[in-house]
Amino acid sequence: MLLPGLVDSHVHGANNSDVMDASHASLENMSTYFAKHGVTAFVATTVTAPVDKIKNALRQIGKSRTAGLSGAELLGGYLEGPYFTARHKGAHPEAWFRELDCEELDNWISYSDNSLITVALAPEKNNAAQAIKHLKRNNVKVMLGHTDANSEQVEAAFNAGADGIVHCYNGMRGLHHRYPGVVGVGLCHPNSYVEIIADGMHVHPTAIDVAHRCCGERLTLITDAMQAAGMPDGTYQLGEFEVQVNRGEVRTPCGSLAGSTLHLLQAVLNLSKWLNLPLEKAWMYASKVPAQSLSLENQIGTLSIGKRASMVALDEHHLVLNTWVNGKLVFSANPSRCPEALCI
Repeated sequence: MLLPGLVDSHVHGANNSDVMDASHASLENMSTYFAKHGVTAFVATTVTAPVDKIKNALRQIGKSRTAGLSGAELLGGYLEGPYFTARHKGAHPEAWFRELDCEELDNWISYSDNSLITVALAPEKNNAAQAIKHLKRNNVKVMLGHTDANSEQVEAAFNAGADGIVHCYNGMRGLHHRYPGVVGVGLCHPNSYVEIIADGMHVHPTAIDVAHRCCGERLTLITDAMQAAGMPDGTYQLGEFEVQVNRGEVRTPCGSLAGSTLHLLQAVLNLSKWLNLPLEKAWMYASKVPAQSLSLENQIGTLSIGKRASMVALDEHHLVLNTWVNGKLVFSANPSRCPEALCI
């Protein structure tokens, strides 16, 4: 079975490497790991940390995107934090939260060498609408998350140009019939892409079904994976936190979920099983939809003439046989039997 390459639009790390390492070697390690699991493109995601650490991570993302990686393609950066609020902070240390400032946003873009694709923020922050409009003028996507915003604040953010919600149900107040908040507005707004972590730990399958029935083809599978993805249980680092991984579940010392150990192919298989969807339909939510959410649908996400030849071959057990990025073979389970490159 030949399918378009998966696109992980929100991922922090894998295989004992993390974006916040701010090193080409770490991004290279992540890239080759992703390719083994059918991912052909990813957005390297930061966490809330001191300004200098975020700056260094963004600078490395820009450098590594220019230099290129051996596996999955690095599309750019995703600034997750420091523009959040405390109540639903998750694994983001409140001590490093900052107020929105357009000059500072310009600095992040500059540090990344214009590779910053997405900024996440809480819409109840001061100057949120101004910041959203400023980011959109600079062709940066805006996602809403780690927030206690009410419906009116969320609507105002979408009216200002926000593009979607960060890992739906997580890092926000739950859906209430009188106070729909980020979940309610995000699921219903026609311009909202809805990130979701389909690992069975962050969100119950029935809640994923509800989200899918509401937002349809705006559902965007992500992993939110951190450095423990592909690694055994134990103690790991996520930003400023030392976290514990037990049976694949990642938690901070205070018990908050702290990213995942999921890979995107498993998220697709989970969604297909839980929602009784054909594999090709579930696959779309991790290829076509994230590409659309990043405004890259003319380049990646589907197999079409004129697009990049980034694709995955699966066997009958849904194991990855081969992965190609831009026509180049970057992973093969049987290297001696596989063509060097493909073109569309």
